[in-house]
Amino acid sequence: MRPTLVLVGRPNVGKSTLFNRMTRSRDALVANMPGLTRDRHYGHGRMGGKPHLVVDTGGFEPLVKDGILHAMARQTEQAIAEADAVLFIVDGRAGMTPQDKEIANKLRRLERPVFVAVNKAEGMDRGTVAAEFHELGLGEPYAISAAHGDGVRNLVDLALESFPEESEAESAADAVKVAVVGRPNVGKSTLINTLLGEDRVIAFDQPGTTRDSIEIDFEKNGRHYILVDTAGMRRRGKVFETIEKFSVIKTLQSIEDAQVVILMLDARQDISDQDAHIAAFIAESGRALVVAVNKWDHLEHYAREQIKEKMAQKFRFLDFARFHYISAQENTGLQPLFKSVDAAYKAAMTDLPTPQLTRVLIDAVARQTPPRHGLFRPKPRYAHQGGSNPPIIVIHGNALEHIGDSYQRYLEHCFREAFKLEGTPLRIQFNTSHNPFSDKGRK
Repeated sequence: MRPTLVLVGRPNVGKSTLFNRMTRSRDALVANMPGLTRDRHYGHGRMGGKPHLVVDTGGFEPLVKDGILHAMARQTEQAIAEADAVLFIVDGRAGMTPQDKEIANKLRRLERPVFVAVNKAEGMDRGTVAAEFHELGLGEPYAISAAHGDGVRNLVDLALESFPEESEAESAADAVKVAVVGRPNVGKSTLINTLLGEDRVIAFDQPGTTRDSIEIDFEKNGRHYILVDTAGMRRRGKVFETIEKFSVIKTLQSIEDAQVVILMLDARQDISDQDAHIAAFIAESGRALVVAVNKWDHLEHYAREQIKEKMAQKFRFLDFARFHYISAQENTGLQPLFKSVDAAYKAAMTDLPTPQLTRVLIDAVARQTPPRHGLFRPKPRYAHQGGSNPPIIVIHGNALEHIGDSYQRYLEHCFREAFKLEGTPLRIQFNTSHNPFSDKGRK
């Protein structure tokens, strides 16, 4: 097992900056404001001589007993419970604070190593900036600069020194990455917590609770998944805060990086144009898709029929996706939901043999030939697969540039039906053969 290093500290001391430095990524949002990180954020450490995991946490305020800050503190405490070693981050420029002492009192009771990292020490004498933090009683403080990388490698090596070398390489190559997206407050975090059986991400009854995209390892029925909890996506005119704009960008990136996307809708809210815009972006990105209509419990029969009619109008372009009616809080409908996730992933990654593709194409053309365009009638001749996730079918023939949208949809339907491609978009590309003698008559 890889050792886990957990970053702990009060708000705005540079934990997310250090996380990005240790993982050599930009996975954690960073801004000069407190309280930006709220959930546990895991990453693979790429500094130091041994493979390890790094966990970023929200600002730790252990004395707060309610509200979002209390939920953040619980997340941090759960991360500490999972830690093999804790890096306690303090601010060298601000000096020691009463809150640092309160956190140190909690960490001192742990039966695992704790290392004090005095951050923001660039341009300062290291001995001087670290001196006052001896008072915390957690051993030698180490002056670092997460922003510039000064002293970070030595700190990581020291934290990993007592752990053995990893016996065999671990790989998540076979894990299915599933992004859960939707508008704010539709129940994305609640769904993930229910699947995991623990309060892994903060689920709070207010929009905008989740700000970053959080990746979580998950196993179900012997299969490995990476669940991605994303920030809610509001209509562009409603996005005012810079942080929220970055959160939306992270959500769009999560959609493009995923193999399957679960689009969550709130059955108790009106199905809006924003829901359709999010669905359209997923389809244009070529991601396999499953739609989960949440909060379906306690709705009357008439209200359910009305919602289904509205969805049929808004999501006519999602004829390839399966719809599930669930309650994330009550844990109903989630088993069929994940069966559809598996089916969508299988369809998105399927191999389509060239002989079978060509046979389906020839049968489709025999049933309905392409409409004539002037003097020419397009002649599709054979097909092969050009890619997966989404599946791409390349069709070769003559005058294929004259094939219209309606006939292309007809071919898509034929291929989808023949190969059971449910849950994934399908792309068709036309390659027209060039006649080498077309210009000789003019000469």
